[in-house]
Amino acid sequence: MNIETYLKMHYSTSTSKAYKREIDIYLSNYPTAEKANYKDLTNYIGLLRKRYSKASTIGRIVSSLKVYYDYLCFCGVRNDNPTKAIKLRDKQSRDIQLQDLFTTEELEILLNRKERYTNLDYRNKVLSSLLIYQALHPGEIENILVENIDLNTGSIYIKPTFKTNSRTLQLKPNQILLFHQYINEIRPKLLGSNLPPSGELKGATSNSLLIGIRGGAMSGEDITKHIKRSFKELYPNRKVNAQTIRQSVITNLLKQGHDLSLVQAFAGHKTPSTTERYKQSEIETLQAAVNKYHPLQ
Repeated sequence: MNIETYLKMHYSTSTSKAYKREIDIYLSNYPTAEKANYKDLTNYIGLLRKRYSKASTIGRIVSSLKVYYDYLCFCGVRNDNPTKAIKLRDKQSRDIQLQDLFTTEELEILLNRKERYTNLDYRNKVLSSLLIYQALHPGEIENILVENIDLNTGSIYIKPTFKTNSRTLQLKPNQILLFHQYINEIRPKLLGSNLPPSGELKGATSNSLLIGIRGGAMSGEDITKHIKRSFKELYPNRKVNAQTIRQSVITNLLKQGHDLSLVQAFAGHKTPSTTERYKQSEIETLQAAVNKYHPLQ
């Protein structure tokens, strides 16, 4: 089994690509990586510290190395993982920066953004609504099939990922009509948008909910790029991506007084502690805003 197949077995598409990229860089810099020991790895991390200043970058690379040696153990190439005992001591804040997030009203502006093309307008509104109302990851949206939508009950089934649990969420009333029009009228047109000379629909075998302009299914990477490209002009001085939108929705639910366990189930968090990160006190939020916009330095 090659490394790419192993990654796809254990991680989402986007995470697999990120790990594969870092592993390829590591192997190109260190051809004898298969036989590396703990000291070799710590020396390599020392070189990384001279090149990169951000703790998050070092952490991402080390995580990729751990996965690489897990793969070698899985394949029987090695009996040990030399990265297992490596623990970075860099201080990385896991707090959600609430002052950077969006209110419910600001999120609605994203949903009502005007589109250039009619067919894509419906598709993009479906996509935006899944971000803003269901707070889904791009990887979760990528995995949604048409049969996961039940318009009779107004619900949608979200498949599990390595980070989130499966769950069935309710659609908003305005989503039901939108989804009905998209699935029955617009999606067939997008499927046929790459019609070959034979007259056979090239993308018709795809049962994915979201279809790209060329008739194929949208990947998580396509979704991420669409979000950044489409929304950056609406809030040019703020970070608008799938993560900040999801964080905003979860934070707003907690601010509205919804029970922590219900919000955890809604978000698909595997542990309550993950949801609790969104529940910073008002004093902490105010102090973070002061530090960001009025630093006393």
